[in-house]
Amino acid sequence: MLFTSLPFVILVLITFVIYYLPPLRSWQVLVLTTASFLFYSWEAPLLVILLILSILINVVTSYKIATGRKTSQKFWAIMGVSLNLGLLLFFKYGPLVAKTLFGGDHGSIGHFLLTIPLPIGISFFTFQGISLVVEVFRSKQPNDPFGYPEMVPDSFIEHLKNTMLFKSFFPSLVAGPIIKAHEFYPQIVPKTFAGISWQIAFRALVTGYFLKMVVADNLKDSTFWIEFPYFLKESPLTLATLLFGYSMQIFSDFAGYSLIAIGLAALFGYSLPQNFNYPYISRSFTEFWQRWHISLSTWLREYLYIPLGGNRKGNVRTYINLFVVMFLGGLWHGAAWSYAVWGSFHGLALAAERFGKNFIKLPKHPLVSIVQAVLVFSFVTVAWLLFKLPKFEHVIAYLNAMVHSHAETNFTLIAHVLTYSLPVIFYYGWYLLKRRWDKVRRYEFLIFGFLIAAIILDSGTTGTFIYFQF
Repeated sequence: MLFTSLPFVILVLITFVIYYLPPLRSWQVLVLTTASFLFYSWEAPLLVILLILSILINVVTSYKIATGRKTSQKFWAIMGVSLNLGLLLFFKYGPLVAKTLFGGDHGSIGHFLLTIPLPIGISFFTFQGISLVVEVFRSKQPNDPFGYPEMVPDSFIEHLKNTMLFKSFFPSLVAGPIIKAHEFYPQIVPKTFAGISWQIAFRALVTGYFLKMVVADNLKDSTFWIEFPYFLKESPLTLATLLFGYSMQIFSDFAGYSLIAIGLAALFGYSLPQNFNYPYISRSFTEFWQRWHISLSTWLREYLYIPLGGNRKGNVRTYINLFVVMFLGGLWHGAAWSYAVWGSFHGLALAAERFGKNFIKLPKHPLVSIVQAVLVFSFVTVAWLLFKLPKFEHVIAYLNAMVHSHAETNFTLIAHVLTYSLPVIFYYGWYLLKRRWDKVRRYEFLIFGFLIAAIILDSGTTGTFIYFQF
């Protein structure tokens, strides 16, 4: 069920009305959980079984950690993390193992692994489950440095009810933001209609739907030509423009989804973490990962980079840790080695950048900052080819065509890409303008009026969100 579909709008409206009925206030968690299960089961009801299994794993293990003997806490924590990762590895990476080790021959183990369905959102709700297990374990250790709030009540049924909502919360279920347990559980309290953050909901929903429906859904009709073998018939200028357009599309698509999720959550009284903070103005790769998919990068930092040693064990170990984390972060995105290569590119870039800072001190000047931002954006944009073209030979062919193609330039295609990329450029420009001249905020109502009109009059053909595949 897409956020942009009519059934989804109807589901949200019905849920919203029932949710805020005064006689049903004590049933709000159940109402929201029921709507979430209906949302997830809309196209593939059987996959709800996997979601339920994932919920039960995290409920039982976290409850055992919180209420059991101290001597068994580590056992249940390891069990919880292992079972979470086991489900993710089996359902998401079974086909990759089949292609790599077995060849997927008919009647073989490889063929069986290739037939395993990929449940949408499994990467997201699995990471949330791991956060619950790890955070409950950490909170039970002496001198807990994290200061996590109490998340597990004495009642197992109450914990089951809360965890079902945490794991299935439909605004973020399919493509994030990834919510950490300590961010969500304290919010599970009765909500009132008067307590709705209308401004947050309005701004997030309008901006999110504009980025998705007007920008991303229109750009996808042009970036389709990046696919093999169509790009072989395009000129270097056309190919460079298409790649630029895909960079604008993937940002608009995913940032749009995250904003819609934040807006929907606000309607039901919940606050989700910011997931994008204008990443394409980043002047370094470190800054890029502080601005892009923030919920994933912070999750990887807290639950992988720091446990590996972070930057506390010398420079060489730090470089290795950065590479390992980004390599695994790349694989998190999909069961294909192209994603691992994409993550490796970013891991090497982060390590090289950190190494270079020991020897190169760049002057602080606006022109230097602009050059840095352009270089980072160019690297990131070229690396997106590994998302669009999972086969390495196609990526190489595309890059080769960008240099050696003699095809005629398709100015119509270029014009379409630039037209629907301009709103993203304006989106970033307005952000920079507000930082310098705060008084321009008084004119934002005009911009939101334009965004609403564009959603009504110029939405592209409906397309699934890019990150649904992850």
